[in-house]
Amino acid sequence: MPPANPPLSRTGGCAKTEEEEDSSSFRGSGVCKWFNVRMGFGFLSMTHQEDICLDSPVDVFVHQSKLHMEGFRSLKEGEAVEFTFKRSSKGLESLWVTGPGGTPCVGSEKKHKGTQKRHSKGDRCFNCGGPNHHAKECQLPPQPKKCHFCQSITHVVANCPIKAQQLSPGSQGKSTASTTGEEEDMSHAPFPPDSSD
Repeated sequence: MPPANPPLSRTGGCAKTEEEEDSSSFRGSGVCKWFNVRMGFGFLSMTHQEDICLDSPVDVFVHQSKLHMEGFRSLKEGEAVEFTFKRSSKGLESLWVTGPGGTPCVGSEKKHKGTQKRHSKGDRCFNCGGPNHHAKECQLPPQPKKCHFCQSITHVVANCPIKAQQLSPGSQGKSTASTTGEEEDMSHAPFPPDSSD
């Protein structure tokens, strides 16, 4: 006996019951052709339809909401998948995507930037210079400001004489003259004559 109120799913603004979707759906298998992790969609390359091998792969659209997996949903390029799909006005669209044998999808190693954790490689306190904490968590009272290059408390990095000595005139497009105050004032230099005359 069918349930009294079958669950509804929305597709393109029209409500359809699962029974209606199942009547027009097909089974397929293949691999993930590509998947955009940031946008949450991609295409599957279907190699088998209803367990019959296809002569050439067929593209099937996939959205992250149709993936069977926990947490952040995505697909890895080349990942083996099984799926149900339907024909729509836009082409073939997947309805439910799983790994082989109905297992959860593996997913991409790439995560959307919003879900990535901050790298702890350079986490240092700007107050004491100690590792594994930040200035707002530092147990020491405020320390005097110091140069981030040579750690001296007599100047800051913009005026560091050691850094100025290590920079060569062609290294970063800056000359050592700019750090010693001998820079020419180019704001009043006349424009070169126009050669098109």
